[in-house]
Amino acid sequence: MHEFNDEVESLAHEILAYSLERLKADPPLDGPLSAEELYAKVGNTITKDGLGGHEALKVFTDVLALACISTDHPRYLSFIPSAPSEHANLFDLVVGSTALYGGSWLEGAGAVFAENQALRWISDLAGLPQESGGVFVQGGTIGNLSALVAARVLAREREPDITRWVVAFSSEAHSSIKSAAEIMDVLVLDVPAEPDGHMTGRAFGKAVDDYLSANPTHGIFAVVATAGTTNLGIIDDLDSIGQEAKSREIWFHVDGAYGLAALCAPSVRQLFNGVQRADSLIVDPHKWLFAPFDACALIYRDPSIAKRAHTQHASYLETLEEGSDWNPSDYAIHLTRRARGLPFWFSLAANGTDEYATAMQQTLDIANYAAQLIRENPNLELVAEPLLSIVAFTRTGWEKADYDRWSEKLLADQIGFVVPSAHQGRPILRFAIVNPWTTEKDIADILKTL
Repeated sequence: MHEFNDEVESLAHEILAYSLERLKADPPLDGPLSAEELYAKVGNTITKDGLGGHEALKVFTDVLALACISTDHPRYLSFIPSAPSEHANLFDLVVGSTALYGGSWLEGAGAVFAENQALRWISDLAGLPQESGGVFVQGGTIGNLSALVAARVLAREREPDITRWVVAFSSEAHSSIKSAAEIMDVLVLDVPAEPDGHMTGRAFGKAVDDYLSANPTHGIFAVVATAGTTNLGIIDDLDSIGQEAKSREIWFHVDGAYGLAALCAPSVRQLFNGVQRADSLIVDPHKWLFAPFDACALIYRDPSIAKRAHTQHASYLETLEEGSDWNPSDYAIHLTRRARGLPFWFSLAANGTDEYATAMQQTLDIANYAAQLIRENPNLELVAEPLLSIVAFTRTGWEKADYDRWSEKLLADQIGFVVPSAHQGRPILRFAIVNPWTTEKDIADILKTL
């Protein structure tokens, strides 16, 4: 299995040819099949003697791959899509084929150095100090959890007598924040949001003061503000929340998994004023910075706090802690990690930051175009004016079943992938536009079906 022979070399050329064709051609939209349908087509693929590389690849390319919706399709507009650049996709092959380990400086100094330069670019966009730093983790859920664990470590050091710890956020925060609170066994302070869904510093400060007045033995160790909610793209008032958090010595975490990518677009940079106050933040390059799955940038204002929280200790790890090397495994809830930030670094290094700003603005322009078409359509209504690249709207007279039928037909006809969502108890549709290859025609063709 470990011998490089003619069969392996031939297979490598076949895989590279398939990958190249996938990069060159417009991606297929495709769609899921049931487990029963897939089994009828391929049977049991795990056998005693093995299928052989060529046959296993054929099973994947001819059947299994076609049962996966392409998240980089320009008319994949559901959830938060992914639109990796050609450079990023190609370099992901390098990361996989070279068996790079990204957990320690000792084993992956060059990879870690490159990842840290990509993190530095994001830190500079956010206005964080030069001593800030972090790590690429699997996704926003791990990033948010890791940041909150670091925040609680600092709070415990400051106030060891607190009996219960509490994290504050609004109902519009991502589901991973509530999940993190449950994992950490901490209480939740629900901060009332404004009618349009964004949280303010005033509301946060009042909620904190009221809560602590009623619960004097409890401590609020962090507040999570959102810079671009997944459903509507809402941005909390980062500046006022940051001020209120600092005045109370509460850790200020910004969940910008989707939205903070837009820091590189000058036209919307002002929407994120106050992010420079963050004690930690996340942004997922696999969402809107043209990187492949999976890569979340987790950055700390003071990484030494995260290192105290996350460094694992064992006899076989002691050699990694000798000296002052930057070990990515020390800054999140993980030990083993692939160098998942390298495809993003390579794309950024190859294309340059100006090209990233241009691609980002292209997606924002398409979102504005979509919103304008919706305004002009008497059967459609915007749920909210888009701040970033999420455009949410409703169809007059439709119920949930109507949205479901339309969505299923849209995919079956291979026109697009748009699934219903909900807002304030009513069904809605939403376009999440993060792909610079999404065109005005793509948007118009989908809206014509409504």
